Amino acid sequence: MTLGPLAELAQRPGRAAFVLDFDGTLAPIVDDPAEAQPLDAVLEPLHALAESLRLVAIVSGRPVTFLRERVPVPGILLVGAYGLERLVNDQVVLDPRARPFAPAVAAAAAEAEATWPHLLVERKGELAVTIHWRTATGAAPHATELEALAARHGLARQPGRMACELRPPVAVDKATTVAELWRESRWDAVAVAGDDHGDLAVFEWLPRAADEELGAGFHFVRIAVRSSEAPPALLAHAELVVDGPSGLAALLRELTASLRPRPA
Repeated sequence: MTLGPLAELAQRPGRAAFVLDFDGTLAPIVDDPAEAQPLDAVLEPLHALAESLRLVAIVSGRPVTFLRERVPVPGILLVGAYGLERLVNDQVVLDPRARPFAPAVAAAAAEAEATWPHLLVERKGELAVTIHWRTATGAAPHATELEALAARHGLARQPGRMACELRPPVAVDKATTVAELWRESRWDAVAVAGDDHGDLAVFEWLPRAADEELGAGFHFVRIAVRSSEAPPALLAHAELVVDGPSGLAALLRELTASLRPRPA
């Protein structure tokens, strides 16, 4: 494997960022979301990247408390609920626009559990609930049923892989979150790695932003982590495609081996 467009990050680590998803990217997809674990082969190079790059962030739909347990790597910024939660000084900080919807999320979760007892209802912190039917023994809920559930509680609906997430109707996704991270630390090169529909927003945003807000000379690399369920559009937008978390681990090892030391 060669670094290809990632070589640019290796040459300027102090001005570069790496943003990664969790499920399907760092960790293999499993039937029970609570059992998901990142590959050891992924965690090892993350330590080196966190020490070398301007920013390494995990931006996931998971709660940040879950990410903290699974990715114990110092120096990595953990962002949950696609940007509605952050871990700051080991404290969970919620987006103030989303906080008022916490009771609605809890009520929607309770209704989903009562309506579909054969499905897995995953409460993801205070600000999201995901309804899974990957391992369901009965029928999956119809899209109109999920739309109605979201509407009753004033929540937004985000389809996923054999799942649907309900969350506050706040205009936050991976694109807005990566844009906010850039404004905070102003790197001029970034790699983003993801495998699912939630990653499409930032994959589609980066070329537009590079021509506008991010400015001339900004370098980006979109890394699609391929699986049988990866959206074709995600693969089509990517500069690099790897096969599963193990493929990403190999790429990260090669990147860390090529890093130019940061100036003292």
